[in-house]
Amino acid sequence: MRKVHDNPIYLDYASTSPLHPEVLKDITRIQTEYFENADSLHFGGQRVSDLVSKSTQALATMLHVLPHEIIYTSGASESNSTAVKGIALANQDRGKHIITTLGEHASVDNAVKQLVDYFGYTVTYLPLKENGSISLNDLRNALQSDTVLVSMIHINNETGAVNNIEEAAHIIKKHSKAFFHVDAVQGLARHPFEMKQIDAVSYSAHKISGVKGSGLLVMRASVDFLPLINGGQQQHGHRGGTLNTPAVIVFAKTLRLASQAHNESINDIIAMNKSIYDYFEGVEGVEFNSTQEGSPYIINMSFANVGSEIMINGLNAKGIYLSGQSTCNSKSLEASHVLLAMGKSEAMAKNSVRISLSHHTKQEEIDIVLETMMEIKNYVQHGI
Repeated sequence: MRKVHDNPIYLDYASTSPLHPEVLKDITRIQTEYFENADSLHFGGQRVSDLVSKSTQALATMLHVLPHEIIYTSGASESNSTAVKGIALANQDRGKHIITTLGEHASVDNAVKQLVDYFGYTVTYLPLKENGSISLNDLRNALQSDTVLVSMIHINNETGAVNNIEEAAHIIKKHSKAFFHVDAVQGLARHPFEMKQIDAVSYSAHKISGVKGSGLLVMRASVDFLPLINGGQQQHGHRGGTLNTPAVIVFAKTLRLASQAHNESINDIIAMNKSIYDYFEGVEGVEFNSTQEGSPYIINMSFANVGSEIMINGLNAKGIYLSGQSTCNSKSLEASHVLLAMGKSEAMAKNSVRISLSHHTKQEEIDIVLETMMEIKNYVQHGI
């Protein structure tokens, strides 16, 4: 196994983030002192159930939803799969047409493909504009009388492109009877939106210094859906299986701490984002795939004639950790489907790297990374 650097510069926060020390402390205590099953009727179980209820109420307040509209899952992939397949299958009487985009996470994309391949659904894929977002006119024109579901990412995990979720919701509800699901993983605690006209939203804890294997699905009470995991009475029958109570109990605190960190550091994040664009402005052979109008936390760029693997390995040798595309596809040799949908060439799509920032990131780290990237770029390009 390769040795991990002692003090690496970590810029892969869109992939995952370190567990917050306070969350770790609470998890450890809950695991040992509150280990009982929350569905047990004895005192031990009921005290755990009380903690779950309090955390759920706090989460509902922060997310502006009702407590019984929160479903705890194993992560965003399960939340996305449950929303897409669960809503579509339970509402076939409304129609079997689905709308999604060419910029979705694999968990949404593959759930839709499964519905098409095995259950007879049809799908319309909304194209991406040059900046990575979809056109609201395209959305409006794609809606049909038999559209049962629209599933759309909020903040693209590869480019940081932002879709206007509130306006999309307004269009969907005005011009169709479709349900609207949002993959809001990259925006949690950072890019809030009005939930009023949205039927289902997916979240994940480990993107905001929470517990891995811990996710949320907000499912409006008025939405009929089929559970992905069957079981007993747990979570009102919406998701079977014994609750991961430590992760559930700390989710509200995780979100509160992440929101606080965002508020305290957003100006620094914006400044670091700008410094990256400024550093490479006008440099030949460097092309930004993100825009400064997107989320300041994610910057995607390509280096002509410098493959993603070459750049990432060169940085890795210097103790700098970042990704080439979505981590779910990181071992694929294929070009990013998101960048191709944005009109990028296959060559430049295969040469992309993603920097993702956090409140942990320091400007001096960014300076080192940019200088190292330029050194690798010049070394490879001059050797061609």
